[in-house]
Amino acid sequence: WCLRLFPAFLFCWLTQKKWESLNFRQTRLFLKLDDFFWRERLSRLALPYGIKGSLECRTCVVIGNGFSIKNTSLGSIINKYDVVFLNDAPVRGYEDDVGNKTSMRLFYPESASSNPTLHNEPETLMVLVPFKLQDLRWLKEILYNEKRIRKGFWKPPPLIWLGDPSKIRVLDPHFLHQTAERLLHIPVHSSRQKPVHPTTGILAVFIALNYCDVVHIAGFGYPQSNNQKHPIHYYGYDTMRSMKNSYHDLNHEAVALKKLEDAGAILYLHPHL
Repeated sequence: WCLRLFPAFLFCWLTQKKWESLNFRQTRLFLKLDDFFWRERLSRLALPYGIKGSLECRTCVVIGNGFSIKNTSLGSIINKYDVVFLNDAPVRGYEDDVGNKTSMRLFYPESASSNPTLHNEPETLMVLVPFKLQDLRWLKEILYNEKRIRKGFWKPPPLIWLGDPSKIRVLDPHFLHQTAERLLHIPVHSSRQKPVHPTTGILAVFIALNYCDVVHIAGFGYPQSNNQKHPIHYYGYDTMRSMKNSYHDLNHEAVALKKLEDAGAILYLHPHL
């Protein structure tokens, strides 16, 4: 029986490799009910090759954590967008600048808030961005109340998470790969001792460009790197010095955002460098 099965398995494996080499495979086969009502965008094309334009224009805004949004009073404007993307940063107390509408939050264990309900609406989707195997393991342990493993994190993640499990999603690594390779041109198979990964902010911009008709951004841009004491977030006390050993290349991302802006793909809501 095993000998009869093996040739079929080998044929399947070889065929799979051929398909992968053609880059035909996609992450999902069927439209969901939500897609039918145009709550998501699967393509930048109209029918018959995509569903874009099947209903009214979908506007999205991506809010970064940068100090540049502080004291901008953009909150009321941000709340008017159809979809608001945020990183896992505080909203309460900063509503004047960042609004209080939270459609989708990108987070990883080290950035997670133990009580997401403090800064989110009930329908906010919490999207885990898995940078490493421990991230998925952390989520499983949280959801199934298993013994927590604390090793493998650069900062202790919360051991208790009070959010709604039905609102958790895990981002397909396809988007991390495409952000790194197509937008930032970062080698994904690098021999460098220290890897470079996209920030969740630039990742959210790439996701929005895939799913939205209009993409505006705010809160992106860091101070000049020679000013190590300048705050980098609209909240807290972190400065540019804290980015010294980061896994991100902020200058590289700034160049990518400038190219998107020059191409008209994104629009800033406030002045920036």
